Amino acid sequence: MKQTEEQDGVSYRTFVWLAVALFSTGIDGYVLAGLLPAIADDLRVSEAAAGQLMSVFALTAAIAAPVLGTATSRWERRRTIAVSLAVFVVGNLIVGFAPNYATAIGGRVVAALGGCLLNAAVTGYVIALTPIRHRGKALSFVLGGWMTATALGVPVGLVIGQSSWRFPMILVAIVGTIALAGILLRLPHLQLPAGTLADRLRPLKQPRLLAGLLITVGILCSSYTCFTYATLIFGPLFSAEWAMILLLFGYGLASMLGNAVTGRLTDRFTPLRVLTIVLAGLLLNSILGGIALEWAPFALAAVGGVLWFFAAGVGNGGAAVPQQARLGALAPESAAIVMALNGSAISLGAALGGGLGGITLAAGGSPHALLAVAAVVLALTLALHVAVMRGGPEPAPERS
Repeated sequence: MKQTEEQDGVSYRTFVWLAVALFSTGIDGYVLAGLLPAIADDLRVSEAAAGQLMSVFALTAAIAAPVLGTATSRWERRRTIAVSLAVFVVGNLIVGFAPNYATAIGGRVVAALGGCLLNAAVTGYVIALTPIRHRGKALSFVLGGWMTATALGVPVGLVIGQSSWRFPMILVAIVGTIALAGILLRLPHLQLPAGTLADRLRPLKQPRLLAGLLITVGILCSSYTCFTYATLIFGPLFSAEWAMILLLFGYGLASMLGNAVTGRLTDRFTPLRVLTIVLAGLLLNSILGGIALEWAPFALAAVGGVLWFFAAGVGNGGAAVPQQARLGALAPESAAIVMALNGSAISLGAALGGGLGGITLAAGGSPHALLAVAAVVLALTLALHVAVMRGGPEPAPERS
């Protein structure tokens, strides 16, 4: 396998630095949720205001990703990755040393500008450099950095954040700096074929591509409807503080498993088929988990809740590879822009999920009702996915 990978121009010894870069963004994306009380107390704002440090990041990323992706689409790819990672590191250092709330908000905006471009640039780089028959495995390897952050980085960040919420931000900057050094030293240059901006934007007129981006929104919306409020969902079942850290650790491991499995399945089968199975599994899991949490006896509810959470981790982690491989196949010549738009769809879905969950709770719904809301979102997403599939076969690149 090593010889085959080298012949095809694929080296996981260089891709590892991209995985480390995404590891740093993965910690950044999740760790603040568990530190909001400490942040609010230190910066002398309400917990709701502290929560806007996450919201402003998501909103900035959703708006800026396609703009920056378009503006840098003709840049040399290693340069794009290095510049975006450096901006992301600077943003986290600003947050980590922020003397007040306004500075912290500014730092989150800077970090979001770098982070949204970084994620799109890394995925586009892997898609452009990797032969189609190895693309799923390569994406799985690089995106594994994000999944590993959920499994290891977030629990570690929460633990060290108990002494100061600033330490995880500095940790993110340190990891990002290490990744930046590795990228500058080891990552090959990659100049994509020149083309006009109009040529690069033309594939975005495809209805299938737009529907694919809506599917990304649906998956993330359903996920964050529950994940954002996981503490409330499990609060009546597990009161100990360490229990939530263990649950997040398990969720991250499950995400890594799903990512690894679907990476290989995507190479063996089509991304469309793998994504169909993942969506159907997520929908069934939400339904069964909601039933267990709402009506099962206490012990069975606890077991059912844990099984639902871990299975959701497998599905949510497993959806990323086939979805990105599919979008990349639909518009390979516009990978940088498409991945930036997919990054916006991810941020938009996360923001919508958190908002939808908040509205449900504010309207008097129980935390367990969030699973039913997620199931409705998944049902609509799966219906859209099936409708697109019935519209005819999708174009597929030749397997070189």
